[in-house]
Amino acid sequence: MSRRHTFLGRLWRLLLIKLPIALVVLSLLLTVMYKWLPVYVTPLMVQRSIEFRHDDSFHTHKVWKSYRNISPELARAVIASEDNLFEAHGGFDWKAIRQAREEFESGKRSRMRGASTISQQTAKNVFLVPSRSFIRKGLEAYFTVLIEFIWGKERILEVYLNVAEMGKGIYGAEAAAKYHFGTTAAKLTRRQSCLIAACLPNPLKRNAGKPSSYVSSRATKIANLESKLKFPEWIYHKEAKKD
Repeated sequence: MSRRHTFLGRLWRLLLIKLPIALVVLSLLLTVMYKWLPVYVTPLMVQRSIEFRHDDSFHTHKVWKSYRNISPELARAVIASEDNLFEAHGGFDWKAIRQAREEFESGKRSRMRGASTISQQTAKNVFLVPSRSFIRKGLEAYFTVLIEFIWGKERILEVYLNVAEMGKGIYGAEAAAKYHFGTTAAKLTRRQSCLIAACLPNPLKRNAGKPSSYVSSRATKIANLESKLKFPEWIYHKEAKKD
């Protein structure tokens, strides 16, 4: 066998076998590590720092807080706003995905709308660079399955509430509470929490501390929806009841 064929064979084995295996192992190690360790930096934070590098007013505000030091009001608000079936699904809201696809295919929407669960958003924020490619969506699904299996719901929500973008350079509940309302994540009221949740779809243009009429109205709708949802005991920092 020629040296050229030997080299190509090794290259194909590297690309098709060794590299994929290495990436799977690395992804598993990162996922297990983040089950216990705080997530201090995400790809989105890095991207925003680069994006606003010439803006002297831009500063990154990020403080990690355990879930027990975040108001249950914020947890309730983001579930009501972003993912009503958070506790029930396995990472994906298939009904919402089908509805989004049907609307897109029928021409009711010019592009596919988002149907991302909190689990998917967390996977995207922690592990991936923001983009709209099919490769990224595939990786998002892969990491969503991993965190659902390895982390569990409470840890997923804890990480989400610590890394979600909640304003320009504002990441997580503690930074949002201090920046928008001069308080701590543990002391956020229902109204303040609903205002933060109302800004999540577009945190760079919406301001929870200085809400527009739309944001204020949206926050009221989120509060009203909360009363119709059933939340698990752990949302309130309580242990689940045992039979």
